[in-house]
Amino acid sequence: MRSTILVDSNVLLDVITNDPVWGNWASGTLVKLFEEYKLAINPIIYAEVSIRFSTIEELEETIPPNFFERLRIPFEAAFLAGKCFMEYKKRGGAKTSFLPDFLIGAHASVSNMKLVTRDASRYKTYFHELGLIAPGV
Repeated sequence: MRSTILVDSNVLLDVITNDPVWGNWASGTLVKLFEEYKLAINPIIYAEVSIRFSTIEELEETIPPNFFERLRIPFEAAFLAGKCFMEYKKRGGAKTSFLPDFLIGAHASVSNMKLVTRDASRYKTYFHELGLIAPGV
């Protein structure tokens, strides 16, 4: 059975927008990973990517379920995300809204999945055991 890797929204958006800096890295990485792993997203990632599309049909065509498995976020991940967010606030974190990155990182962490992202530093800071696939990591 192939292991599952959670794909961060920034990687998907880099591919979708053909980002001039990260687009090639993101698309090349996803193609390589797809050969060996199951790629997955969760509702937070889906929501973040959806803002680029006017219809759900367009979104589904761009990130099809046969390429990106849809996973639910476990309650344990929500708990961990809340604890990490509080640590972030204690360290002087400026954001007042609940950051989606904490839910994404916690989901991958409690589910023993690796996370492919281009924002590794944020995840490394709060999810020390999380396996990351990122530029320069």
